[in-house]
This record gives sequence, C-alpha cells and structure tokens, in this order.
Amino acid sequence: MTKTNNFNFLTSSVSRRAGLAVMIASAASLIGFAALPSTSLAADKSIKVGIMSGEDEDVWRVVTAEAAKKGLKIETIAFNDYTQPNEALERGEIDANAFQHQPYLDNQIKTNGYHIVSVGYTGVWPIGLYTKKYKSVAEIPTGAVVGVPNDPSNEGRALRVLQNAGLIKLKDGTGILATVADVSENPKNIEIKELDAGIVGRSIDDLDAAVVNTDWALKSGLSATDRIIQEPVNDNPYRNFIAVKQGNENQDWVKTLVASYQNDTVKAAFDKVYKGTGISAY
Repeated sequence: MTKTNNFNFLTSSVSRRAGLAVMIASAASLIGFAALPSTSLAADKSIKVGIMSGEDEDVWRVVTAEAAKKGLKIETIAFNDYTQPNEALERGEIDANAFQHQPYLDNQIKTNGYHIVSVGYTGVWPIGLYTKKYKSVAEIPTGAVVGVPNDPSNEGRALRVLQNAGLIKLKDGTGILATVADVSENPKNIEIKELDAGIVGRSIDDLDAAVVNTDWALKSGLSATDRIIQEPVNDNPYRNFIAVKQGNENQDWVKTLVASYQNDTVKAAFDKVYKGTGISAY
C-alpha cells in the first residue's frame, strides 16, 4: 500500500468515525430533548376562540394581548347567533368559546348531545326588567304586554325576574327552565310575549316592559336608567365561562387561556367596556 493510499484510508476512517460521532451525538440530543418535560404546551400554540360580536370583542383584544405574553396566540371568531359557537366547537372549527352560562349549555347538551365543558368563569350580566314607559314595577298596568327571551334557559330566568318583581308566580318546584306554562298566578293579567333574545330589547318601544339580557340591552340602546329591577348577583347560576371540548379541559393551553382572562388587566378592560352592567365572575 502506498503512502497516499494509507493517508486516504486514514482520512476516510477518521471521517467515518467523525460522522458516526456526530450522528450518535445528534441522536442522543434528540432523545434528551424528547425526555425533557415541556414547560408549557401553550408555547407558540395558536387557537381559535368563539365569542359574541360587539362589546366582548373589545375585552378579548386585551385577553389576546395577555395570552401572547404567555406564548399563546388567539384568533377570535365573532358570532351573531347564540347557537353557532357551540356547534362550531363541537365540530372542531374552533378550540374554545366564551359566551354562555351553565343552564344554556345544559340545554344545548340535552338537545344536541354536545361534548362541551366549562373551564373558567368570565363574567355575569344580571338580567333585568326594562321599560321606557314606567318608573317602577308598581306602575306597570293591568293587561301590560311584557317581552321575555324565548330560548329555554333565558325564558326561565326572565320569568323568575317577573316573579321576584311580584308580577307573576310560578308553580312550586319549577326549575330554572320554566316556561309560560308554569305561571300559576298572574294578578295583573299581563301578556307575556316570547321573543328572540336578540329582538326583545329592540322591541321595547312596542312593549310596556321587557326582560332583556344585559349584553342585548346594551346593543339595543338601553341603559341602567331604563331598568326597574334586576336579578340578584350573589350565587347567580348564570355566570358565563370559557368552554372547550370534553377531554381538553386539562391541556396546558387551556390553563393559559383561562389565566389570560382571569387577571386584573382584563378586569379593568371589562369594567370599562361594560360600565358596570357586567361583573367579573372569578
């Protein structure tokens, strides 16, 4: 064997050894990386969150900014119909939504078989009785026409407001999903008109009074001065929350999402946007 051949052989051997060493080191590095626990599955993750269009979009801009600091990118999807966010979540078109309370979700699960769970409270909007014609409940006349939302959870909620106001009485044992059929006493013989939740507030001029969800009251141009009674805030079962598909509730990104909402920065934005008509509920 010539010197040149010896040199080539040694060079080739060294090269092979070096390449092998690099491959082993790379493999060890990959194994080591895989073995290291992830600090947060939320890091650099992107999610879509369904919300209702309007004032809540302003709040969620702040939530999105807070989440970005934690490595979670949020794209909000604004809906105009209460039935759409849960359907989109169930189909996997969005990763979470934030617009509903438990009685509403319970009814949606019963009706549609959704697999959706609550993971963190956001706010509560005490529903109230609004009127532009009277200054108090006592002034509401016999035969008055009073509007209420017609979806199952909010109708029962509205009827309880009327009961608390002394305008009607519900049958004993009536649950939170009460309907007009559950009215046992109606001393002023008021006509209860069932309307879509998004329409009842806008129909206030054609009604004597109406029980309106606070978010829709704002959209309808109603203010606290038009509200003559509202439901209690303490122990309110109608607190809104962030929801995800069942099975995702313990994911790191979900914890990051909830923390991005439940903080003083977002609370300040919430208070500014809702001007006291909504209350943080965490």
